[in-house]
Amino acid sequence: MRVAVLTFDGFNELDSFVALALLNRVKGWRAEMCAPDATVTSLNGVEVRTQQPLEWAAQADVVLVGSGARRLEVANDAALMARIRLDPARQLIGSQCSGALILGALGLVGDMPVCTDRTSQPMAIAAGLRVLEAPFVARGNVASAGGCMAAHYLAAWAIARGAGVEAARSVIDYVAPVGEKAETVARVMAVIAPFVADVGQAA
Repeated sequence: MRVAVLTFDGFNELDSFVALALLNRVKGWRAEMCAPDATVTSLNGVEVRTQQPLEWAAQADVVLVGSGARRLEVANDAALMARIRLDPARQLIGSQCSGALILGALGLVGDMPVCTDRTSQPMAIAAGLRVLEAPFVARGNVASAGGCMAAHYLAAWAIARGAGVEAARSVIDYVAPVGEKAETVARVMAVIAPFVADVGQAA
């Protein structure tokens, strides 16, 4: 499975790096950071070399859009949005926090609610999105997570949908704090359970 983590200047490290690290723990999966330019700089000044251009997302099986300080600016950039071609009929697509603004700009949300962080909620509502007070929600192949620490819900959903529940359990168990593994796995799986009825099937 090929995974594109869409990343823009001002990105939140927790969103992009946590999801990238978790998804790369699945055997046979390859998650890569995709950005508009050769390098991308985080909210806290961490410069990262881009692994793939934005256009590569069209070829991926899973596409996750992280959040960041400039997501509203990105979502309103028509030229930039035109470079991103996604298809929920064949791809698993998810957003983290303000990444929901980009899903909305791409016309991928429709009437489904989205999860986002508290700072981004006013912007999401102003953009016409219906915000749900929850850490995670999905409908079909489109999902969104709200809050930096909700990245593991988004990653677990993508893994469960693409590789099965046991693969998701295994990854979460591996990264969970020592002494808290059982309860962490149970909590994460309980949150995504309503949205993975067709687990084990590729999108």
